Amino acid sequence: MGFTIRSAGERDLTAVGTLHYQSRAAAYSGFIPREALTAMPVSSSIDYWTERWRYERETHQLTVAAEGDGVVGFTYLGPDEEPGTGILQAIHVSPQVQGQGVGGALMADALEKLAAAGWHHAVLWVLEQNAHARGFYERGGWRPDGARREDYIGPALVHQIRYAHPL
Repeated sequence: MGFTIRSAGERDLTAVGTLHYQSRAAAYSGFIPREALTAMPVSSSIDYWTERWRYERETHQLTVAAEGDGVVGFTYLGPDEEPGTGILQAIHVSPQVQGQGVGGALMADALEKLAAAGWHHAVLWVLEQNAHARGFYERGGWRPDGARREDYIGPALVHQIRYAHPL
């Protein structure tokens, strides 16, 4: 598989929204009800990323892994609420290319960018039940730091654990 990692632009937002929708559905289908995963249609996911990018592009970095004209993964980074801390707010890989190195390359790129931005510490939030993602983060040097929160995916209440990584 040949892919490149590059900064995203407006032309990528439809692909990012679509990939986010597909990635969540595949990753969470074993523990979140289908109706919760489909409560937000793919068009809403595209709108979400379009609006978010419009308002946060000066303070956040959207990066894509591209193969040909397609987007096969992305990350979204920005400042956390805690001083000196950056947050990996999203990392998603197309279900069709999982296990082919895209996620690892995106994670390495994200850690480099977080450090280059001057942050000394990075955090991310992961669904407690998402054992696959938690294993991926732990193999990359991330560790749970004890913080927890609750959120919703559609009507489903989910529990999240914060992971931290020194930079």
